Amino acid sequence: MTSFEFPKKQRLSRKKLWEAVFEKGIRLKAYPLALYALQAPLPEDVQTQAGFAVPKRSFKKAVDRNHIKRLMREAYRLGRPAHFNTLERPFAFVFLYLGKDTPDFARISRAMKAVLNEFETHEAITQAQTDPTPSGPDSLPDSHRV
Repeated sequence: MTSFEFPKKQRLSRKKLWEAVFEKGIRLKAYPLALYALQAPLPEDVQTQAGFAVPKRSFKKAVDRNHIKRLMREAYRLGRPAHFNTLERPFAFVFLYLGKDTPDFARISRAMKAVLNEFETHEAITQAQTDPTPSGPDSLPDSHRV
């Protein structure tokens, strides 16, 4: 059974790791969200940690920023099991809201699914490039050789 929980240990809270994700991580966009992801050492029982940010420049009131972060957390919580069950390496994520207007949950949910799909594709390509599987005539099993 898939778990839709988002416990405290899966929240990105270390300041150094948060800054490292922005400095060294990859950036993927699906408007109005941007995802910064970095492969990082995390506690043994945690595969991913996520943080959520909304710029103060775009939303002056804390109430509005907190509302958008709640929407992003809920969309992440519901979409996470479908995307991260096959993740092999631990990652730290930061989701950044790029829009200028207050969104509804449907818009955030669509963007979250799109950005998570984009990350999944990026990770599959990266894994395929770093996978040391040989290619060429010597890599064929004996039953397939001519």
